[in-house]
Amino acid sequence: MAGWYSLSIAFFAAIGTFLFGFDTGIATTTIAHQSWIDYMNHPSNGLTGAVVAVYIAGEAVGALAQTFIGDKLGRIRFMQLMCIIVTIGTTIQTASVNIGMFLAGRVIAGIAVGGMVATVPIYLSEISAPDQRGLIGGISGCGISFGTMMSNWVGFACSYAPYGSTQWRLPLGIQIPWGVIMFAGLATFMPDSPRQLLRNGKVDAARREFARVRRDLQSHEVHDEFALMRAQIEFEMAREVTSYREVFTLFGRRAFVSITVQTMTSLTGVNVIQYYQTTLYRSLGIQQQTILALAGVYGTIAFVSNSITTRFLTDQWGRRKMMLAGLGGLVLIMIYAAVMQRVFQDSENRVGKGFAVLGIYLYVAWYYAMINSTTWLYGAEVLPIALRSKIMGLAAASHFIVNVAVTEAGPSAFANIHENYYYVFVACTFGFLIVAYFYFPETRRKTLEEIARAFGDKVVLVDEAQVDGEQSVLAAKDEENGTATRVEDRKQATTSASSMVARSQDTSS
Repeated sequence: MAGWYSLSIAFFAAIGTFLFGFDTGIATTTIAHQSWIDYMNHPSNGLTGAVVAVYIAGEAVGALAQTFIGDKLGRIRFMQLMCIIVTIGTTIQTASVNIGMFLAGRVIAGIAVGGMVATVPIYLSEISAPDQRGLIGGISGCGISFGTMMSNWVGFACSYAPYGSTQWRLPLGIQIPWGVIMFAGLATFMPDSPRQLLRNGKVDAARREFARVRRDLQSHEVHDEFALMRAQIEFEMAREVTSYREVFTLFGRRAFVSITVQTMTSLTGVNVIQYYQTTLYRSLGIQQQTILALAGVYGTIAFVSNSITTRFLTDQWGRRKMMLAGLGGLVLIMIYAAVMQRVFQDSENRVGKGFAVLGIYLYVAWYYAMINSTTWLYGAEVLPIALRSKIMGLAAASHFIVNVAVTEAGPSAFANIHENYYYVFVACTFGFLIVAYFYFPETRRKTLEEIARAFGDKVVLVDEAQVDGEQSVLAAKDEENGTATRVEDRKQATTSASSMVARSQDTSS
């Protein structure tokens, strides 16, 4: 089990993904309130649809911003910038006096959460131990599902508020403090990424931060692992790519896997089902108040299933197995949901309608249990340090762009081909199942540097001289602090270094 320090870092970082889930979900209930429609002078269908569309467009811009400036600012400063932007965006939405101001707030908030959701998985994967990365990194995905759950229940609760702007301003205003809280955490106790610091040549700072985040290790183990990490990153920096052509020439498979795994999440249909679940419930003849409650149950199932598998399955079973099981299960569940929808949507059979709703709930339970956290983590951890910001930003942007396409097509598709729209996602999901089986290697319990071997890339050997160099730094630091390094620690370090070299030579032969 991860220590409390690592967990507290993960929970604070997940505020960024919580805002992504909450702000995405709250728009659905906001634009459904008659008080919002009247206050905004009955916006056209195009403007109402733009509430979702401009937000997703902003997310894509934010993800691309991470690609271009994420490495220059570093993980902490970039997330601090996004905290400022999201606070501005949510404040504008809450204080909106017309539809133009509301849309401006949506765009600004979208930019911030797009940058956050692309950065938080990278940050958490870089500061977590190999055997805990599924848990620590997976908490970012749990933040998304928790935000979705809270937005659904807040929307349901505010439906009981008296008619007026409180019905929609209060849910929007709940978002405002979270950017400030996360900024405070980033500015105080949250460490910078040691791998990012190494990439920027700040070796001493990287060594300090690595020892800080790896409190589970003994002193000699810290220096062993740091030496391996430093050697691999310096090797990759020597092959620094300067163009996207080089990216796909030198690291083509790793870039392909990262972008594919993010595009895959949109083409499984999860966003369409989440955005239009109320429409699906309504097609079954369910009343409005019950629809909002069912949406709350939907969010709760998402969060609970996501949390259970993040804690007990991601590190224990592995990412590859979870994605394969997840994609295969989604194919079967979507076929079941489509059949139930066709048979019972015009029926008076209440039991049958219950089975149709069950199809939606089975979908969300399986998706969030097996796919949600796994894909955001996997897309970040398969990339080398030099490409992590560049490609993860592109991957997140591809997720948002495809999301716009399938979501905007949703109303027309459900109106014209009804439940057959599910089969589009059945075909896409089955295709991704085949791709994942042949191209997605396992990353469980490997350091981020060792993952290179799974893709056929070189993993640098670490010799005793390099580890001894790290130990010399330790001794110098100890002398500065007026303490002496224990003899037994040095003996353990020597033994550990020898075993590390032996393991490296075994794996390379």
